[in-house]
Parts: sequence; structure tokens; C-alpha cells
Amino acid sequence: MGKKQFKTELYIPLLTIFFDVAAIISSFIISYWIRFYSPFTKIFPVTSGIPGIEGYLYFIIATVPVWLIVFQSFKLYRINRVVFIMDEFFVIMKGVTTSIIFAIGIIFFFREFPYSRLVFLLIWFNAIVLITVSRYILLKFEKTLYNHEIGLKNVAVIGENEMADKIYDKFTKDKYAGMKVAGYFSEKFPADNKKIYLGNYDSLPAKIRELNLNKIIISLPAAAHDDLYKILRLCEGINVEFMLTPDFIEVMTSKLRVEEVNGIPFMKIKSLPMNIWNRMVKRIFDIIFSFVFLLLTSPLMLILTVLVKVTSKGPLFYSQERIGLDGKKFNILKFRSMKIDAESSGPQFVSVNDDRYTKIGKLLRKFSLDELPQFLNVLIGDMSIVGPRPEREFFINQMKDSIDKYLERHRVKCGITGWAQVNGLRGPQTPIQTRIDYDVYYIENWSLSFDLKIIFKTFKELFFSKTAM
Repeated sequence: MGKKQFKTELYIPLLTIFFDVAAIISSFIISYWIRFYSPFTKIFPVTSGIPGIEGYLYFIIATVPVWLIVFQSFKLYRINRVVFIMDEFFVIMKGVTTSIIFAIGIIFFFREFPYSRLVFLLIWFNAIVLITVSRYILLKFEKTLYNHEIGLKNVAVIGENEMADKIYDKFTKDKYAGMKVAGYFSEKFPADNKKIYLGNYDSLPAKIRELNLNKIIISLPAAAHDDLYKILRLCEGINVEFMLTPDFIEVMTSKLRVEEVNGIPFMKIKSLPMNIWNRMVKRIFDIIFSFVFLLLTSPLMLILTVLVKVTSKGPLFYSQERIGLDGKKFNILKFRSMKIDAESSGPQFVSVNDDRYTKIGKLLRKFSLDELPQFLNVLIGDMSIVGPRPEREFFINQMKDSIDKYLERHRVKCGITGWAQVNGLRGPQTPIQTRIDYDVYYIENWSLSFDLKIIFKTFKELFFSKTAM
């Protein structure tokens, strides 16, 4: 392990703890001030006198260790926390909530001091905000270090399939992930020199020591069990971390669950993506979010209405039949971005330099502004905010037999945005099979927090995606 990597792995968690402690103490002090000295007192008057801040300061000293232990149990101090801030946000919410519950239990030992329940409610809110902001700053700082190649882990890839190529290219390009790709291993000698070839499996032990490799990422097809056993046997006794990624996310998109029925264990290889309560939660969220979003964007939609009508002939909206949940058909709404005779020769995918756009059409597609009317589809119930993108029956019939698990997309409502889209998998240059793999992963791993994460990432993807069409 290099000195810079050692310092990064040591100081980043310590810095995180320091920031958390500062945020926790600040949340107590700010909440105390809001409750007893801010204009907030006009809404909730102080009727029993203002307690001294000393009691709260003593309480902070007593409970900060509890907060840190709880945060550690939620794995908030792990090394290389290169995550999306919304992933961290939901864990922080759980950690703060649990810490507050424990803190309220500790109040039992301070019964003589008049603690305000409203202060603790404010502490809960302020702690979540302050800790999230401080974590965001630290995540940016950590990624900046990695972008300058400070503290990177030396890794190598094993495999020569599409997933192995993707891992190699992505980690080589995205230094902020905290990895420096030294090369790849394969039993076959490479046909080209685009990637650094380190040798076959037998050369693994020597290369791990020579290149000081910290991590080996294995990407082999499911049938290559013998190769995996050979790799692990060759590296016995060597202090290196192994990570396995199935080819095309085979395991991730087919989560195995063990369920016992009357004493007999069954392996559930496919289950319903959402139960009735989850469907209700998702539907309520869709209605509220769509209504608020349409209300907020109504001035923008009015401007787009004028621009579409002024710059081209034809109707304002483009209505097209799509296939949704359980294969049911519905008409999707879009602001028209193409000429009225765009598909006079039959259905076709959008191309990179498509000449069928109207004067403003390409701009609408680039920032997905043509999709705004689909929030009406969500209100009606044909679509959801998040889900696989809906497709036409013509293209579905072409791809359902050649693309693995293509029809699995119809197990949930289609969406305005999705897990594939926020990972840059949109446009004519992205493999359809890979998009489907991401869609199936979303279906098998749905949660409301997952939806919120995708929505937040969508805004980032809209403005920075190179594949936006």
C-alpha cells in the first residue's frame, strides 16, 4: 500500500468523524436557538421559561459517542465512500433517527432538566441537513483527490467479455471511483493492443506483487466456474481483495431468495416486483410529484407551446401508441419535436444526425423538454415517474425474441425516467441489451428511495449526458 493511499484511507474517515461531530453539536446549538430565541417563538411561544444551554451542552457530550456508534453500525465510516449523495442521504436519515431515539432514552438519566421535545424535533431535522451537507463536501473532496490520482487503489481486471471491457474503460476514465487500472488478465493472448495485457492466470501471483495490486475484479461468464476456482487457488495466501461481477449482471437481475413453506426451503428465482402496499406508495408519490411538477413548470410549458407552434406546422402534441404495464396499450404525449411526415416511410429509431427534427426539436430532445406532457400520462395512471421507458409495439416485436428478458420491462409501469437513462444508456449508440439489464435490475430492486435517487440523478443526466438525443 502506497503512502498516499494509506493517508487517504486513514484521514478521510477521521475527517468524516470530525465533520459529523461538528454537525451534531451545531444541530443542538442551532435547534436550541431556534426554539427559544428566534422568530419561531411567535408560532410556538415559550411558556415555562428558557432553560440554560448548559443542560443541552452536557447532553451533547453524553450522546455524541452514541451517534458515532450508530453511524458506524450503518457503515457510514467505511473507506472509499465514493457514492452518490442521495445514497448517503437515506442512510444518514436512518442513522440520525436511530440516534435520536437512543438519545431520548438517555434523557431518563437527566430527568431534572426541562428538555424540550420540540428542540429534539428540530435537532432531528437540522442534523440530517448539516450532516448531509458536510458529507457532500467531503465526497467532493475525496473525489477530487482521486481525480488527481491521490490515494488510488491499484486494480486489475480478469476477463475478456463485454462487462470486463466496460469495467476496464469506466475505471480507466473515471478516476473519481478511487481505482487505477493496471491492466487485465486473460488466458487468451490479446488480438489488439488497446488495453494493457498483464498475462494469463498463472502470472497472477507474480504480477500482484510486482504491481502492488490491491484489488482484482473478476468478470467471467457463469459457465466459467473452473476458471474462478483456478484463480482463487493460484492466489491463496496473497493479501489481495477479489470482487466478482457476473457477465451482463446475470445474478443482479435475477435475485435469489430462500423462502421456507411448511418446513420446506424453496429458492424463489422470480417474484412480484411490488406488493399492493408498495404499488399504493408508488402511485401516491407519482400523483403528488406530477401535480407539483406540472404546477411549477406551467410557465415553461406555456413558452414551449408558443415556440413549437411558431417554429413548425402541425399539432402541438405528438400522440403515439406505446406498450405499458402487462402489455396494455396507451397513448403517450410529447411536445412535437419532429416534422409531421417524420415517419412517412415507417417506424424508425432516432439517429445521431437525424434531419427530421423541427427548428426547435433538437433542443427539446437534448434536454428532454418534449417529455414534459408525459406527467399528464402519470396523473392519468398510464405511466409512473420512474420505470423502464415505454416502447412501440413495432419495435417490441422486433426485439422480444433476440434481446434477453426484454418483456420483463412490462412487469411494472413504464416511466418518464429510469435507471438505464440516468446511467447514460440512452440514444442510438447504447446497446439495447445493456439497457434491458438495467431495467430488470430496477424492477427486482425497487424502493421509494431508489426512485428518489433516480429522480435526483435525472437532473444531472439532463445537463451533462453526452448521449442525450
